Amino acid sequence: MTEIARVRSTTGPIIADVQVPASKSIANRALICAALADGDSLLHGIAPGDDTVAMVECLGRLGITVDMGTAADGRTTGTVVGCGGVLPHGPIDLHTNLAGTTSRFITALAALGPGPYTIDGAPPLRARPMAPLHDSLVALGVSLEAGEQWGQLPVTVSGPLRGADAIMMPGDVSSQYVTALMLIAPYISNGIRLGLSTELVSRPYVEITRAVMAAFGAADVEVSARRIRVSAGSYAPTEYTIEPDASSASYPLAAAAVAGGAVSVKGIGRRSLQGDAKFIDVLEAMGCTATVGATDTVVMRRADQPLRGIDIDMADISDLVPTLAVVATQAITPTRITGVGFIRAKESDRLGDLADELRRTGADITVEEDGLLIKPKPLHGARLQTHHDHRLAMSFGILGLVVDGIEVADPGVVSKSWPEFWTALESMPTRPA
Repeated sequence: MTEIARVRSTTGPIIADVQVPASKSIANRALICAALADGDSLLHGIAPGDDTVAMVECLGRLGITVDMGTAADGRTTGTVVGCGGVLPHGPIDLHTNLAGTTSRFITALAALGPGPYTIDGAPPLRARPMAPLHDSLVALGVSLEAGEQWGQLPVTVSGPLRGADAIMMPGDVSSQYVTALMLIAPYISNGIRLGLSTELVSRPYVEITRAVMAAFGAADVEVSARRIRVSAGSYAPTEYTIEPDASSASYPLAAAAVAGGAVSVKGIGRRSLQGDAKFIDVLEAMGCTATVGATDTVVMRRADQPLRGIDIDMADISDLVPTLAVVATQAITPTRITGVGFIRAKESDRLGDLADELRRTGADITVEEDGLLIKPKPLHGARLQTHHDHRLAMSFGILGLVVDGIEVADPGVVSKSWPEFWTALESMPTRPA
């Protein structure tokens, strides 16, 4: 029987101080760098979600120990015993469950070893595209054998990786392919020169990669819209702190936007590495007030200040399209989101599936070639499907704060990035209207 979350709508503006989990994007990059370093690294604030769990389990099967613990402040820590770039002989099976990021990073990491290593995942992950990464690894001399269909999981990888003068891949499909190659590039003879046949999307995520690599001692990295260059070298054992997840922060901040009130998120501020922290600027453009400190953020909206629709290119903050779409349903003027056609191949079709579910509530939402058009319209309760997508689930939860009768099917999918999301949502206090 399908599990259902019945969202309790608010009785007034929300007043809350919310602790969001650590960034899984930063954590998985740091785990790869620490795994390749020659020595022990200590990571503070490892994300609790399924993606990170899958990464740690795969590293363990490759002989890279990650000793998890809990610090005095309650954060999860991990001591990673790096392999110095030397992986064991296979055969080794590496299962990544539903974790797209983990599957791509682990496939690239496996290319550094002799193999054979078979990377696989749950059925929904098998349907997601991997061809640009697989093609690039073959160009670098890796042997890849597709289990069923080229460019999808399962895939068996065997080294050695020989390198190449230059390789090319599209930049407008997923920045994860670019990041996967960047992370292993210091261990490729002569490094890597990667040309992009189309302009890079989600560039802030590539900038996160560059920052994490630099923290582990690999600082000779160049990034532009059509070119990536990484010099050969190595990672140094490092003590590294992972900041809270800006993508997760979008949900409680959006709660303040749709319901009114004030929500504070600690650990996300002007110093954030994450491009998704710019969601604060988006909410301000729609009529909210934000106070951004060095390491914390507060978003507020007064009841007499309506939300206004905006036109926005979200190519660089595409993970937040479902969040913004929900906020846009509560605006008094239309919102047009552009630049995100590529998110059709995320955990779900984040354009079509999102639009179909919001229409169940009466939303006026049109899927366009590279985005969405959302027009104001009264909404009603409905049961919404999550399509194996944690971001749809959490966004629908925020909608339920202001639309009575919202039910979210398969709510456990949030374990991918924020296992305690529903508890956090339920505990947001409201002030009588």
